[in-house]
Amino acid sequence: LSKEFSSASSTTTVGTVNSWVTRNGDAVMEKNLLNHEDLAGDRGVIDDIFDETYREKEGPKPPTRYVWRNIILMSLLHLGAVFGLTLIPFAKIQTLAWAILCFLVSALGITAGSHRLWSHRSYKATLPLRIFLTIANSVAFQNDIYEWVRDHRVHHKFSETDADPHNATRGFFFSHIGWLLVRKHPDVIEKGQKLDLSDIKADKVVMFQRRYYKPSVVLLCFTLPTVVPWYFWDESIIISFFIPAILRYAIGLNATWLVNSAAHMFGNRPYDQHINPRENPLVSLGALGMFSIRVFCCGEFGWRLNLTTAFIDLMCLLGLASDRKKVSKEVILARKMRTGDGSHKSG
Repeated sequence: LSKEFSSASSTTTVGTVNSWVTRNGDAVMEKNLLNHEDLAGDRGVIDDIFDETYREKEGPKPPTRYVWRNIILMSLLHLGAVFGLTLIPFAKIQTLAWAILCFLVSALGITAGSHRLWSHRSYKATLPLRIFLTIANSVAFQNDIYEWVRDHRVHHKFSETDADPHNATRGFFFSHIGWLLVRKHPDVIEKGQKLDLSDIKADKVVMFQRRYYKPSVVLLCFTLPTVVPWYFWDESIIISFFIPAILRYAIGLNATWLVNSAAHMFGNRPYDQHINPRENPLVSLGALGMFSIRVFCCGEFGWRLNLTTAFIDLMCLLGLASDRKKVSKEVILARKMRTGDGSHKSG
């Protein structure tokens, strides 16, 4: 099919579909794909495109090496989160509202920041917006932006192989949290070191955060969420710590992890029934629409399930963001008709 690039002041719509045939023995399967090379070139990123040439190494898998520090810390975090749940009935309404606000800010630091802006370059952001998203990313505490982008691009380039950091073929637990409790597969490290991250290294805001990441996390993820309710409306220090800091942090982590686990196992496959990633409305809602990047900037769901898209649209309206990348509705529909599982017909 022909391709069209129609650009407005803040939006670029891409409409390209290519057809290719995969042969496996006598089986012939035709897939119709977006021209990812054009999309990548338009975004200035090519290392988040699946690498068809990668082959897993033959022979036995490397032994599992546990990271006991992470196992202990994650266990303590989730025990603290359970304790935080028991404190909710005793918390002031302002504290609960503050915890929700902290969750939303931290989620945007991942979805609109690490994911759509820095990993996939699906829009452009001004310096003030980049600073806000960097602060929000530190509130989220899911590794600094540089490391998050590196791991996420490796995940896309080598999805569900040994080089995928949270390879979903290794099971729900591994792809959800287990991958953080063991040493990385050697292929993950090898492929991550070969990625072109020059665009990330050139961003001074990102590199500043990387340099001061640990103190920023102590201040923004734990200290600030705790101090605000304790100081401003005399909330108990215990409740201030275990609800806006610990419980909120644990929920934010699990919302992101569900994109790696549940969204690769449960749900519909309206775009390509031959791959594992799926559309799961509950996961999308919890993660503010993060994983819907599979249709590139998630224009299809609109604002019903996608607060991240709404946020980016608002930033464009305010002049803080521009050049949103969206796939045309015609291309999305064509892809659904050719390779989807038919779930789009039921709404």
